[in-house]
Amino acid sequence: MTSTSPAPLSFGGAAPDRARLGLVLVHGRGASAQDILGLGEALALPDLALVAPAASGRSWWPTSFLAPTAMMAPHVEAGLAAIDASISALEGGGLPRDKIALAGFSQGGCLALEYAARRGELMAVFGLSAGLVGTGDAAGDPSDDLYGFGPKVFDYATDLSRVPALISVHEKDPHIPLPRARESAEVFESLGATVTFQVAKGSGHGVTERNISELRRVLNT
Repeated sequence: MTSTSPAPLSFGGAAPDRARLGLVLVHGRGASAQDILGLGEALALPDLALVAPAASGRSWWPTSFLAPTAMMAPHVEAGLAAIDASISALEGGGLPRDKIALAGFSQGGCLALEYAARRGELMAVFGLSAGLVGTGDAAGDPSDDLYGFGPKVFDYATDLSRVPALISVHEKDPHIPLPRARESAEVFESLGATVTFQVAKGSGHGVTERNISELRRVLNT
């Protein structure tokens, strides 16, 4: 069961009524809203209004994002609602939706990508060490490429024409299979997004300087 209580929000950066852009930041498992706000501050863009929702128990879901849809669906819906609330808070402060970007790391990155693919109408989306959750289970057996899980369906009708989308992953990421991250980039391309797909060499699961540079480049445009 997931909590029906709204996710609490934390704020940073400029006030929305004085900001050039808004940025919703979604934390990963074991982290907090304050932790991910630190990523926004590290961009050194003082005209950004920052907001971050907090997951109950510091986790958006209790399993891998690769798990079957029936297991993931209620947690994903709760996470999407938390992002809705974050965007509404910025809109209520005076920022239009097309001036609001969305970024997340790990679980938060998966949730950010899923939100953009399902809802759209964003200035940009950044999924750091992330991949799409998917809209359903596809035919096919579990595979080592997907860490013992089965394939997913990615059935989205959102128009993301010219929306910048960053998807990043390490070559050997313990949580995000490279094939799922690559497939996610292909899905975003099919929706019309302008995709940057970054693969860091070696093993790891984290935010890289290259990621930060791309966020800063897009948000400075």
